[in-house]
Parts: sequence; structure tokens; C-alpha cells
Amino acid sequence: MKTSLARLVLILSSAVLATSLQAQPTAHYVPGVEGLKGASLPPPGWYVRDYNLAYYATRANNGSGDSSGPPDFKAFTYANVPRVIWITDTKLLGGFVGVDALIPLTYQSVRAGGAESSTFGAGDLFAESTLSWHVKQFDFSTALGVWMPTGDYEPNSTKPGLGYWTPMLTAGATWYVDQEKTWAVSALGRYEYNTEQDDTHVTRGQAFTLEWGISKTLQKVIDVGVVGYYQQKVTGDSGPALSVSPQDRVAAVGPEISLAFPKPMVFVSFRYLNEFMAENRAQGQTFTLTLTKRF
Repeated sequence: MKTSLARLVLILSSAVLATSLQAQPTAHYVPGVEGLKGASLPPPGWYVRDYNLAYYATRANNGSGDSSGPPDFKAFTYANVPRVIWITDTKLLGGFVGVDALIPLTYQSVRAGGAESSTFGAGDLFAESTLSWHVKQFDFSTALGVWMPTGDYEPNSTKPGLGYWTPMLTAGATWYVDQEKTWAVSALGRYEYNTEQDDTHVTRGQAFTLEWGISKTLQKVIDVGVVGYYQQKVTGDSGPALSVSPQDRVAAVGPEISLAFPKPMVFVSFRYLNEFMAENRAQGQTFTLTLTKRF
């Protein structure tokens, strides 16, 4: 029963700031981590950011997006993801050069058909280099990073490490609609290339993630708006047939509020996203609280 449950988790649990969050077997990146103005990187300086993300689902869908069991299905994930960001004064192609790194600390619990499994551990380390531009009514950003198989990993389990390297490309833009920059529309895309997984010799399909947001600034220190994400496994797995999982996709939408505290240089945001479409995976809700401190 333990083996069949782990297999179920790998196939059905929902989308994963980057990590093995929600036991999703393809993408390292967690949709819903970034929200309003998600494509805008901060100005030069040192920053520490702490993501707190919770995901809860009681429904597992088939390839048609219909609930298909198993009975008594519940999945819960909480991840605390500290991230260090350094945007330098150095410019390349007119953009500021930056680097950042993060590591997720993840608790996962899945119950299905009377069986239950839960784990806590460190996920895979991620590091990247970035370029960011701030020009008139636009912010632009691009990045090249890699997920490293450093986390707690075991085949056919709910441990947070995925057991393979994943280079990830990122690009996005924020458009400030009015001259005062009180209205903003942002889109951030990520594409992951997975390598062969340890032990199973399976290469998971490539994954695409899009996060977007539409925001309004109130009194210069409050942003409110609507955010959403879409994630899809765009190519099939390769390797032993018994370990291959189907292609999946998910989409979500919800509100966000962000607060800035200028004197201590602290920024807080909270977003809630409801998944209204899911295929070959769980369908649930994502809650994210993000704290950022500039030094």
C-alpha cells in the first residue's frame, strides 16, 4: 500500500519557488510564488526574502479535468523558502547584473484510499544569475538558473528532492499603464529542462510556467490586484514505461495585497489562488505570504 500511495502522489499531486513542492514530479518551480509585478526585480542592493507557501487539495483529476478519485484524497504542503538576492551596480547590455539563491524546507502530507504518507525535509538548491532593466513605463527581467539535486530524495516517495538537475530560463516584463505608475500589468514566464532522474533513469518532460498580475497602487505603499498562474508539462517523459507519468496542466486565479514599510525597508505580500482547472493532477488552493527585507 505504501508503494501504491507514493506512485499516486507522484502522478496526481498538484503543481510545485521553486522546489518539489506538492510532490509534483516534473517542475521544480512552484507556481504562485511570485505575484503582482512579479517580473520586476528590485534596484541594486542586498535583499533577504522569505516565502511561506501552503497548498491544500481534496480533489484529484484525470486527463479530462474531471474528479477521478481516489476516495478520501487529501494533499497538504507547507514550504518555507528563504532566498538571498544581490542586485549589483554592474551593467551588462544596459541591465543590472544580479545573483540569487534559495533552498526550500518542505512538509508534505498525502492521504488516499485509507493510506497516508508525510515527510519533512530540504528540497533542491536553486541558484541563478539575472539581468534587469527599468525604462520609462516598463521593467524587464531575464535569468538563467539551475536546480541542483541536493535535497532529500528517494524514488517513489513524498520526499521534497526530485533527484535530477533542471536548468531554468526566465523572462518577464511589467508595464506601468499610466504615467504615475499606479496601474501595472506583469507577466513572468519560466521554462525548465529536466535531466535524467537518479535511480529511475527517467527524464521528466519539460515544463512551462506563466505567472501574471494586474495591480493598482494605493497611497504609494499598498498594492492590490488579481494574480494567476498557468503551468504545463509540455513534453512527455522518456525512460522505463512503469515510471513514466502523464502530461499535466493547471491554472489558478485569485487576489493579492502587498504592503511596503519604507523606514525599516520591509515589504509584505499575501496572495490566495484557487485552481479552477487541473488535468492529470490534484486541484486545490495556494496561499502565499512573502516577507522581504532590504539591507
